[in-house]
Amino acid sequence: MNRLRPSLRRRLLIFLLIPMASLLLLDALLTYGVALNYANEVHDHDLSDDALTLAKMLSDRDLGNGLSPQARFLLQYDPAGRSYFSVRSAQHGLLAGNPQLPLASRPPALGAEPVLYNTRLDRHALRAATVQIASAQHPEDSLTITVAETLRDRHLQAREILLLATVMQSLLLICVLSLVWFGVSHGLRVLDPLTRRLAGRSHELTPIGGADVPQEILPLTRTIDALFGRLRSMLALHDRFIADAAHQLRTPLAGLSLHVDRALADPRPETVENALSHIRRLTQRAARTSSQLLALTRAQASPLDTVDRCQLDLAKLIPEAVSLRVHEALAAGVDLGYQGPKQALCILGDASSVQDLLDNLIDNSVRYAGRGSTVTVCLQLRDDHGASLIVEDNGPGVPPALLPRLSERFFRAPGTSEEGSGLGLAIVQRIAERHHAEVIYQLGEEHGLSVEVRFPAVNT
Repeated sequence: MNRLRPSLRRRLLIFLLIPMASLLLLDALLTYGVALNYANEVHDHDLSDDALTLAKMLSDRDLGNGLSPQARFLLQYDPAGRSYFSVRSAQHGLLAGNPQLPLASRPPALGAEPVLYNTRLDRHALRAATVQIASAQHPEDSLTITVAETLRDRHLQAREILLLATVMQSLLLICVLSLVWFGVSHGLRVLDPLTRRLAGRSHELTPIGGADVPQEILPLTRTIDALFGRLRSMLALHDRFIADAAHQLRTPLAGLSLHVDRALADPRPETVENALSHIRRLTQRAARTSSQLLALTRAQASPLDTVDRCQLDLAKLIPEAVSLRVHEALAAGVDLGYQGPKQALCILGDASSVQDLLDNLIDNSVRYAGRGSTVTVCLQLRDDHGASLIVEDNGPGVPPALLPRLSERFFRAPGTSEEGSGLGLAIVQRIAERHHAEVIYQLGEEHGLSVEVRFPAVNT
């Protein structure tokens, strides 16, 4: 089943329609309340007038003969039976009307304005008005006149007002939604230049932001530009890796082809053995160069993200890494040792990258210091609570003028007889940069080379 593709236009319209529909419902409730209050005021006024009119009719009439025809017409104008009345004498009780019509809990004062109250009769809710007057024929007597009606007419009038208001508001809502639809559709056209600019590109990864980009879209375009920047960096690394590989592997591959042709041309055992020896050496060189190029490419990646970093105890990691290289150092005739603190010395970083950094430092010292030399790996806590990793040898060293160039790719000091790719210290430099560390090259105390990597403190 295909899912409906998200639509910005639909999302905007929904977010606008739902609040507007809610406001329409709330407005309908408020309108009904206001209309009902208005109907109550009108009917209460009419009910009070009816009570006063009836009182005026009865004020100078003897009720012994009953109500006058005019009074009965006034009280019985509702053929549906929604009106009730009662006339009570203080001395003689009910004189006319419905005996079950409840009286007000607090009767009005003699000659005062009518009192309005809510009551019930035969399961019907009523609104009543009562007034008290003096009897014209018997001054010592008083009459209480009560007129009541059901609430049906009030609610009908409120609903009529609500219906009229709802129709008008619905038409207004339709007009507003039409304007919103047009506004959203027309407003989204501001993205058309950006869309055309992106569609017109082939392989360009230049920034897409411009003066015509709306302010609300700037976070998106900036994110895309940042992504393009990372892609450009990755493609540059890819191109550089291909160029470096072609440059560094061309000589070993040419040598391999030469010695293979030599063995094929002269099948004598000593010639073949010599050719295989050269092939083995060139194969090892090509493998090491490839490994170094891959390590350099990884080291040239972007700085470590926070999620990629973890707390590393160098006082535990470095001795273990040094112990793995002791057998290689012994085979090369080099005395490899370690000096460091017993307590923990932590940094934030990536364990595999730090391992690669140390391996390249040790490999560089063992390879170029020569047989009979000493290589010392030292770990120290600095005054600023950072960590210093120092690899020092007592080999021939390099001229002081060449120290700044040791971190360059493919750089090798003149006069070096050992084979190498010139990438080891470049890898160290890139890994240190990823860890926000500093690499310092110095000459040894007597001779040789000292490489110090200064890692920042954990809390910085």
